[in-house]
Amino acid sequence: MKKIVLTGGGTAGHVTPNLALLPKLKELGYEITYMGSLDGIEKKLIADFDIPYYGVPVGKLRRYVDPKNLTDPFKVIKGYHEAKKYLKEIKPDVVFSKGGYVAVPIVRAAASLKIPCIIHESDLTPGLANKLCIPKALKVCCNFPETVEKLPDNKAELTGSPVRAELFEGNAEAAREMCGFNKEKPVIMVIGGSTGSVAINKAVRKALPELLKNYQVVHLCGNGRIDNLLLTTEGYKQYEYLKSELKDVMALSDLVISRAGANAICELLSLRKPNLLIPLSKAASRGDQILNANSFESQGFSLVLQEEDLDEISLVNKVKELDENKEKYVAAMEASNQINAIDKIITLIEDAVINRP
Repeated sequence: MKKIVLTGGGTAGHVTPNLALLPKLKELGYEITYMGSLDGIEKKLIADFDIPYYGVPVGKLRRYVDPKNLTDPFKVIKGYHEAKKYLKEIKPDVVFSKGGYVAVPIVRAAASLKIPCIIHESDLTPGLANKLCIPKALKVCCNFPETVEKLPDNKAELTGSPVRAELFEGNAEAAREMCGFNKEKPVIMVIGGSTGSVAINKAVRKALPELLKNYQVVHLCGNGRIDNLLLTTEGYKQYEYLKSELKDVMALSDLVISRAGANAICELLSLRKPNLLIPLSKAASRGDQILNANSFESQGFSLVLQEEDLDEISLVNKVKELDENKEKYVAAMEASNQINAIDKIITLIEDAVINRP
């Protein structure tokens, strides 16, 4: 039996693409093991899939001054040695890493045992963790043409990001009934990332009087961010977050307003949803969402509104522009070669197993 170890964690975005690969890996007869941190989000997310989980100590890699910078390197070293011990026990044919600081000791331990490693970089520019893994990787999958230029020629693979199959199985009518919407007006879905966005929430709610003239709005606003004063507003439905119902709301949505996290925008690309991206500002991040959004805009997949320019007037104007040109955006997305990521990545995994020395 072929064996694979999946790794990646720290955030849900470093785990869900791995979960998207599971059905195909199982279909091909792989024995799957997950390796991550001792108690991170990846352990919780993988718990529902009946897959053996091995946790190792990990240390966060920081670019800023923090007292933990003195102790976390020792956690990384310990994690490396424990990962090496577990890998010797599991004897995988290949390791696939979705990144995050969790993956560093695991990938480097696998490489020390001559186990081929394929890694995936979601953002346009590699993060610090993947920068430490790239020298040990057989192949580096990525989402953006610009990223290919930043990677070693013999390793770069433009694959896109694996998208969960269930997102393509949404029931628009089920979402319409859940939201209490009619069929007369199109639907805008607003999603500000897994924890919501104060800036987007504020602008959307201020813009509601104009937006609701022509649209219905379903708003995923984040935990604890429901506005009770708007609960009875006709045509506007708020949720803190959605799980199984997300696919249905996606199917119902005609336009999407979203942050520009790599996995989120790859899902919009795969679903061919005309979208307005509002990336997280550079003041609150390393600027990766801005680069992601600008790339999608240059490829014709998205319209972009920078957070610094966000208010109710600019939001309404951008939504109008997006709606007027939605067919153009859909056509560009349909012509993209950054789709079918699962098949492309599975092919790389199979090749690594077949050609392993």
